Amino acid sequence: MNTPLRKQFGSTVKAMRLDTGMSQEAFADRCGFARSYMSRLERGNANPSLDAIEKLATAFEVDVSELFTIQVKSAK
Repeated sequence: MNTPLRKQFGSTVKAMRLDTGMSQEAFADRCGFARSYMSRLERGNANPSLDAIEKLATAFEVDVSELFTIQVKSAK
């Protein structure tokens, strides 16, 4: 069974956040999100809006497309 896009996206976001060395709470603040929303995003339990995806890309200083093209090896 294929992993849902929401879960793949969340794993990518988590891996990228961990690469920044920021805590979930600190990164959520940078994006203007509640920490609980950031947690749901990373677990694939939230369906982010286009605006939320744009905020994530801005916070990571990447193009929006990079959030969908990065291959995640392991984001546990």
